[in-house]
Amino acid sequence: MPVDTATVKRIARLARLAVDDKDVPHLQNELNSILAFVEQLNEVNVDNVEPMTSVTPMEMKKRQDGVTDGGYADLVTRNAPESEDHFFVVPKVVE
Repeated sequence: MPVDTATVKRIARLARLAVDDKDVPHLQNELNSILAFVEQLNEVNVDNVEPMTSVTPMEMKKRQDGVTDGGYADLVTRNAPESEDHFFVVPKVVE
């Protein structure tokens, strides 16, 4: 599916890029090269290939998922200009 000049101009407009008319043929060639490479990738047989996180085999580092309440309400609100029951007090801005 080759890209024509109208498509290049439309892509540039959608990407909010200012492209001169003299640069359109160059960009058209570049986009066509990229699409040709992607089509080559579609020819690769990836059946029975598991997804990888890296090209080298490794296990993901995981931490214990534990819920804590923090317990730092006094420290968090200590420097607040005004607080009440461990909450920040702010002026009302919406009527």
